[in-house]
Amino acid sequence: MSQAIVSVDGLTKRYGSYTAVDHLSFEAQEGEILGILGANGAGKSTTIQMLLGLTIPDGGKVTYFGTDFFTHKEACLTKMNFASAYSQLQSRMTVYQNLRIYAGLYQVKDYHSRIKELLKLLEIEEYAETLFWRLSSGQQTRAILAKALLNRPKLLLMDEPTASLDPEIVNKIIDLIRKLQQSEKVTVLFTSHNMEEVARLCDRIIFLSHGKIVANDTPLELTKKIGHATLALAFEGSKTKISQYLNQQKLKFHFVNEYLVEITLLEQDIPKILFGLKEKDIWITNISIEKPSLEDVFLTISQDKPL
Repeated sequence: MSQAIVSVDGLTKRYGSYTAVDHLSFEAQEGEILGILGANGAGKSTTIQMLLGLTIPDGGKVTYFGTDFFTHKEACLTKMNFASAYSQLQSRMTVYQNLRIYAGLYQVKDYHSRIKELLKLLEIEEYAETLFWRLSSGQQTRAILAKALLNRPKLLLMDEPTASLDPEIVNKIIDLIRKLQQSEKVTVLFTSHNMEEVARLCDRIIFLSHGKIVANDTPLELTKKIGHATLALAFEGSKTKISQYLNQQKLKFHFVNEYLVEITLLEQDIPKILFGLKEKDIWITNISIEKPSLEDVFLTISQDKPL
């Protein structure tokens, strides 16, 4: 196996008696998009800050590209970058001026062409000479993303980078991240509260709770661990018969209206329940099955329930 691009071993941060990050360990391989998720207070933001070198850990080790981050910070930072919808560029400078400064810091060759390329890619060419503070929140987010791509990073840390963006631009940015993954094998550490976005983009997800990893798997495998699905049935027949049958099966259910019932059950039990209702002379006119989603996983973990 190739060497991990990111290796975190025993990372710990305490604030007095409170442990924000508790001996955190994980790896991300070249070209992998790894989601780091958790409810507010789970330790996600503190972890990101330590991974960027903005917060000094109380213990543990972070290795980028096989190099210890805390002893070779400058060498590591030249190969990585960061984007967040909540970070800012210099407000009284134009978009181009901001990017020109960062291009200098990252020693980007032919910076003018690179800036022009990124502004076109992110569809903000027309705002190159606009002061940053005059941009809409979505335009600012795209300018920040342009900054993060200036040095063609091999590792991107992205903290909710698509917040404030309309769905069309979100789709384009997700497509862009995927292209970078495929064409340049960029490794991405990605956080978001948009579970649909995470499910579309991330190859693997780690969930944090109370500073510890409580789940680590692909989006598909994580949703499988929830187990239960929601079966919505439109019907013709006796509501009383349905209630009696479902109670006998010890299933959770509720009637949305006189002709629609929603049932919570294991996915593999759906055929049995449908057949059983048919035997009770219940005519099913429509069926809808809602399988567990990543949002269900998030809510389960946020409530400290086991998967």
